[in-house]
Amino acid sequence: MRVRLAIGDFARMTHLSVKALRHYHEVGVLVPAEIDPSSGYRFYEPDQVPVAQVIRRLRDLGLPLDEVKEVLQAADVEARNRVMLAHLRRMKSQLEQTESVVASLQSLLERPLAPIAVEHRSVGPVRALAVVDHVSMLELDTWWEDAFAELELALASAGVGASGPRAALYSAEYFASESGGEVVAYLPVPVDVSSAGRAKLVEIPSAELAVAVHRGGFGDLDRTYGALGTYVAEREIGVDGPIRENYLVSASDTEDESRLLTEVCWPVFQTSPSS
Repeated sequence: MRVRLAIGDFARMTHLSVKALRHYHEVGVLVPAEIDPSSGYRFYEPDQVPVAQVIRRLRDLGLPLDEVKEVLQAADVEARNRVMLAHLRRMKSQLEQTESVVASLQSLLERPLAPIAVEHRSVGPVRALAVVDHVSMLELDTWWEDAFAELELALASAGVGASGPRAALYSAEYFASESGGEVVAYLPVPVDVSSAGRAKLVEIPSAELAVAVHRGGFGDLDRTYGALGTYVAEREIGVDGPIRENYLVSASDTEDESRLLTEVCWPVFQTSPSS
């Protein structure tokens, strides 16, 4: 005799709400064994219980529904594991980011903003291979990695080495607008290099800069921005222009986030000896 499980009983057996079960049916993740044509009631079978329990655990891990569906429909164990491993890598990355934010917040609460060493620097124009785009803060991490990968590939293809560290310009709009603004990721080059894809030869303009060094990851980079911005504002020396970041030691150089070195360069109208 065929056993039919009403949706309420099935919900109790699987710890999935009736609302969730209806949604999983709508998106094709877990289709009822039978639907009464007159009442529209959904009925399930006992052998669907383990499937529903797998779905609940995958959802508890934060796996998106389309990937849950991919796991359930995988042709073999290898295909299923590929999806699961990709998600576990994302979870690990999110965990590392969370730990970084927690450490940064703890530092912010325990240690007030302290004065920092600021160097005044005058820089001339720089020939560079650059990727220029409109970028928001939410998009920046992925865009940044892709842009520098493309720049380094273009230089490798041209047989030319960079003449300086990775660097970027951030427009005022990038910081002021939720939709972002212009960002220029660039690598200084010793000779002219042909454009390749998004990578274009540009001239980075000369500038007068107040420069502070940030040590460590980007999670608390805003603290260096705050200290440097305060320094500039107190002296009333700020001028319009993009903020410049020079990545003296970047993630491409080390996996140890504590060893990262980033120069934050604020545009000013005068240059004086280091303070």
